Amino acid sequence: MSRLYPFLILAIVVIFLPMSVPSANAGQPLIVAHRGLLKVAPENTLANFRACLELRLGFEFDVQRTQDGHLVCIHDSTVDRTTNGTGNVSSLTLAQVEQLDAGSWFDTRFAGEKVPTVEEVLQLAAKYRQHEILIAVDFKDTEVEQNVVRLAEKHNILNRLIFIGRTIQAPQVRANIKAASAKAETAVVANNAGEFPTALADTNADWVYVRYLPTRSEMERVHAAGKRSFIAGATVSGNVPENWQRATAAGIDAILTDYPLALRTATKQSAVRD
Repeated sequence: MSRLYPFLILAIVVIFLPMSVPSANAGQPLIVAHRGLLKVAPENTLANFRACLELRLGFEFDVQRTQDGHLVCIHDSTVDRTTNGTGNVSSLTLAQVEQLDAGSWFDTRFAGEKVPTVEEVLQLAAKYRQHEILIAVDFKDTEVEQNVVRLAEKHNILNRLIFIGRTIQAPQVRANIKAASAKAETAVVANNAGEFPTALADTNADWVYVRYLPTRSEMERVHAAGKRSFIAGATVSGNVPENWQRATAAGIDAILTDYPLALRTATKQSAVRD
């Protein structure tokens, strides 16, 4: 285990005390950390995701493809912002990507963190089967979805994933995912209330992905249809306790945010008040 890992956990606890780490409770949404704990560790790294898992948090990660066809976890189409290298991910081989430092840009304490492969991320998550978490897979590249589904099946973790990114807007991507496995869970987007009925009716979607604060009635319709709801975007990505509370009160099933620890504290406090 990396010598930096104990430091990361200690830093998180110190920064965000007081804090508890409850198991998922009925009525409380699953928390999905956007690119992991991106405020306290370098995004899309194993150190980051391991900390999420130890804290019983889900996370979101991004999928890109290297020049030689390997799937790696990095948000941007280039390596420039989050590593010490330059160039397009699609122009670099896996061996070249693996030589890059993906931690020092964030803090020198994370020097040596690597850009992980998608399989490494899934292998890590598979070690934490005892906790109820949700992992969101954001497809940035094309025609990679079936490969990711097969990797998830290989590591017996498919039931803990929700496929987003290109999935939420592209019917063919959803069809490709379902062709790989009917058990893979896809989402379709509703940017506003006007798009909600169409999103809810999509037969290839298990989740309705909303980018606005939904009503209780809408969430009841989602659940009556045997589906679940996922909220992301500007309404919940920031440190916005009032919006988190409104989404939770409406019955949202999962929230993607840049502030997962603050969200946990807010939902815990709300549960105590209720």
